[in-house]
Amino acid sequence: MRTHKNNELKKEQIGDKVTLVGWVSTRRDHGGIIFIDLRDRYGITQIVFDPEFNSNFMKIADTLRREDCIKISGEVKPRKEGMENLKLPTGAIEVFIDDLKIINKSEVPPIDVDDRMEAGEDLRLKYRYLDLRRPSMQAKLAFRHKVVSTARNFLNSKDFLEIETPLLVKSTPEGARDYVVPSRVNAGKFYALPQSPQLYKQLLMVAGCDRYYQIARCLRDEDLRADRQPEHTQIDLEMSFMTSDEIRSMIEGLIQNLFKESMNIEIQTPFVKLSYKDSMTKYGTDKPDIRFELELTQVTDIVAKSDFGVFKDVKDNGGIIKCINPKKELGRKEIDKYIDFCQKNGAKGMAWMRVTENGLESNIAKFFPEDVQKELIEKINAKPGSILMFIADKEKKCNDILAKLRVKLAEDMGLLDDKNFVFSWIYDFPLFVYSEEEKRWVPEHHMFSMPKEEFVGDFEKRPAEVLGDLWDLALNGTEIGSGSIRISNPEIQRRVMNLVGFPEEKANERFGFLLEAYKYGGPNHGGMGLGLDRLVAIMKGTTDIREVIAFPKNKNAECPMDGSPGVIEEKQLKELHLELDAAAKKNIEKASKEQ
Repeated sequence: MRTHKNNELKKEQIGDKVTLVGWVSTRRDHGGIIFIDLRDRYGITQIVFDPEFNSNFMKIADTLRREDCIKISGEVKPRKEGMENLKLPTGAIEVFIDDLKIINKSEVPPIDVDDRMEAGEDLRLKYRYLDLRRPSMQAKLAFRHKVVSTARNFLNSKDFLEIETPLLVKSTPEGARDYVVPSRVNAGKFYALPQSPQLYKQLLMVAGCDRYYQIARCLRDEDLRADRQPEHTQIDLEMSFMTSDEIRSMIEGLIQNLFKESMNIEIQTPFVKLSYKDSMTKYGTDKPDIRFELELTQVTDIVAKSDFGVFKDVKDNGGIIKCINPKKELGRKEIDKYIDFCQKNGAKGMAWMRVTENGLESNIAKFFPEDVQKELIEKINAKPGSILMFIADKEKKCNDILAKLRVKLAEDMGLLDDKNFVFSWIYDFPLFVYSEEEKRWVPEHHMFSMPKEEFVGDFEKRPAEVLGDLWDLALNGTEIGSGSIRISNPEIQRRVMNLVGFPEEKANERFGFLLEAYKYGGPNHGGMGLGLDRLVAIMKGTTDIREVIAFPKNKNAECPMDGSPGVIEEKQLKELHLELDAAAKKNIEKASKEQ
């Protein structure tokens, strides 16, 4: 069909007869001579219909419009002096046409298939096949492919086996709702789509595979946002006979290789390590952006010495007071803007004081005696001309608000550099967290993570203190991976399950196959999953993972292009032993009327 791709022709091919295929990207008529930019995935070649060269195809060339799919043959000629396009690999030549075949005509596209103007989200998703023709989207797909290929090459070189795990599995709780699939041949029974390959990769270690990886599809029925989709992809790994430090070192090597091979960027290792406690104290989050400082300071005990009733009441009710100092002067309008930002994110308000040569100034400074002001300034290491911003609330809410304020300040101060990639390990997570809603202890990550050695003997007696041998990997304020050393001792696993609401009978019903497997000499092992979509998105300078997924869903978990999720026929419902309830029928009727 073609002799060259549309990025290949150079001066060396001048005089050659060539055949090209692609889409009409632009068309220009210059006094009877028609110039067309012919585009394929690889690039653009300028082709020329000149009646003095060949007049046979001028009439049909005059009918060509954007996105027509064509095949041409012609002679490669040099562009006229001063007309070369140095931005294109093919900018030194053009092809004069002596044969043309229209493969398919195109109607007027509902969106622009170029990068000069981007359509709205709904149109981009509805006509995704056209959106993906855009050079920028083609580049993102190619980049994602490069990352995946590089990951495979690296892991293959480290003796990993790529092994596929099932997509139709038993429903097991992993933190989000399962997508379920009814069984036609087993009435009343359901498969689940895997939220991750967690249990199966553990079983592969019991099976003696030693090192496993998979570019795994994971499906979770949860509320969506820019960095979350119903289906996402992980670079999923598991390793036997490895310590947590050895696993993290392997991941650092993988990340380093991905950036070097895909972007020619050197990533420094080892990555910064932060305990969960330190991360929450300094940054208010377990996925900190450490490209900039702006650390938080716990000041509860100091400000409680003041006469400011709000702070004293918060401390007396078990809350905390933390401060952030942007280390710059802010006007009153700017301060009010940040107060409004905090309130929109759940704060009752934001107290503030200005640092001067003579102490602190604001409408609340009068409540702070001179000695308290001095102690506060020293604690924060604040200099004259800066502003101290305070949030007082329950610890979780205080941290959450200040973490968001910290990023907002960094954004406004120009401290966020998308080309600077800074990784951090967050470790020593609590293994359990108390759910006020369920009135019981639940896993912080998942119930297959090993308690740290010092807690193994009596973790049931002190669940609030227990730390797990588990960790997260954060990049520029986004969690891109999570891992742990797994529980390979079936008795410890039973004890953990019992603590989080799975007594023996229930544990055997849901996880008996895993507990049974560990009876037969399972190795100690651990691993992690890296969020491929999030990683690739950040590498390409965005946090919206839909930009690096070929066919994503919208915020309602719908695909405007193919209309999924859709209605199935009554016959299928009967075959699957299903019956719609009143709410489902009403929803279908509503959708039918809208169509």
